[in-house]
Amino acid sequence: MSPVAARRTAKDLRLGESGTICCLEDPEMALKLLEMGCVPGVKVRLSGRAPLGDPLMLVLGDQEYTLSVRASEAATILLKE
Repeated sequence: MSPVAARRTAKDLRLGESGTICCLEDPEMALKLLEMGCVPGVKVRLSGRAPLGDPLMLVLGDQEYTLSVRASEAATILLKE
């Protein structure tokens, strides 16, 4: 049996790296993230991390909208491969 490939999330991005949002994993967190602009198909870039790694600063879309989220929230934002 082959191991199941781990899905990549916004939490996995390295500084300056980008990805495209595929879907939101946690149904309870999804509404909050959707309201903040984390919509499937939107490009997301990691622009910074707090010194202890939490929260993360994400830049969403072409309009350079900056959003700070907890690492646990970023882990629910799945990215396209």
